[in-house]
Amino acid sequence: KGDVLAVARVAGIQAAKRTSDMIPLCHPLLIGSVYINFEIGDDHVAIEVQVDTIDRTGVEMEALHACTVAALTIYDMCKSADKGMVIGDVALWEKSGGRDGTYRREGL
Repeated sequence: KGDVLAVARVAGIQAAKRTSDMIPLCHPLLIGSVYINFEIGDDHVAIEVQVDTIDRTGVEMEALHACTVAALTIYDMCKSADKGMVIGDVALWEKSGGRDGTYRREGL
């Protein structure tokens, strides 16, 4: 099927841009950029997503959607090699801007 991480990155970027199509009542935003990084460990792949916008609202739903779709893409492309894979915690680690201002998860 190709380069798993490259395909997962493209899927995540597409997901960020199409979040309002998938999540009811989530309004479309002007996405400026989407960065998706993968950290490969012995028994895991960690996915970090950063989404930027010029709109006056937060883009946390776009980032969470991108992360989840990237993880699902990795699962789909690797399931023939390991059916026991698990998609683990998905969480917002940091957010700035928007009505609520800055948020940073404790322990980061």
